[in-house]
Amino acid sequence: MPRFTLFPLLLICSLLKPVSTPAQEPSSRLLDELNWLEIQELVPARINTVLLTTGTVEPHGVINNGADNTAPVGIAKALVADVNAILAPHISYGVTGSMSPYPGATYIEPEVYAPFVKAVMEGFVRNGFRNIIVINGHGGPQTAVLQEVANQIAFEHGVNTLVINWWSLCAEDALEVFGNLGGHAGENETAMVQAIRPDLVHKDWISRVTATPNPPEGAWSAMPFPSSITQYEAGKGFPHDFDQGKADAYFQKVIVRVRALILEIVEKWRLAGFEG
Repeated sequence: MPRFTLFPLLLICSLLKPVSTPAQEPSSRLLDELNWLEIQELVPARINTVLLTTGTVEPHGVINNGADNTAPVGIAKALVADVNAILAPHISYGVTGSMSPYPGATYIEPEVYAPFVKAVMEGFVRNGFRNIIVINGHGGPQTAVLQEVANQIAFEHGVNTLVINWWSLCAEDALEVFGNLGGHAGENETAMVQAIRPDLVHKDWISRVTATPNPPEGAWSAMPFPSSITQYEAGKGFPHDFDQGKADAYFQKVIVRVRALILEIVEKWRLAGFEG
């Protein structure tokens, strides 16, 4: 057999070999912008992680009443593609607590909030998501409710859940950028809103608001809380210079830290065999 006859045969075989191409990016990463046929193709074959953001509506010093909504949604939108997830519609109302009497605030009782959030998460399970990750924007009793509901969903349905309270996770970043830990509507949270929506920061109103340190455990309580700004450390964290550079730097550090945590946890779930 002549030697050169092997070349055409090898060429034909190479042409017939399937070529792998990168998966096409979804038309949207927002659940409420996707069509049901798209979701059917994406979940769970290509995307098995859903992000759920939660917050509430309450006073926040010189930023918007919905700051607890603005921050987690801004964080989730910034990293949803990087963690290969779909972002579910935000839950805007929560367990507000001692800020409830202020104008514009809302309060959902834990007994009402918990089953609602659980029903939302059960919907994610039915749709095939394996990883349910909550990026929460509001503290107080809401954090315990979310953790309890997430644990129930994981145990009852055999899925993976993670609840992230972004301001606590990123305390080190606040200390690095501002020199203090901040607080509710403090320098850190005000900077987050300034980075996402600077038009929602009313710098000229700073003289009209006060700050009160969080009381030591069991020391005292007040309804309503006497200030719309609370400080994690007495005398520290009151918004003052509204430096856009610091705000943007802090926002980026928060995104890096939250993204890294999600990627780490999801990868460790995979290595432990919890992919389903």
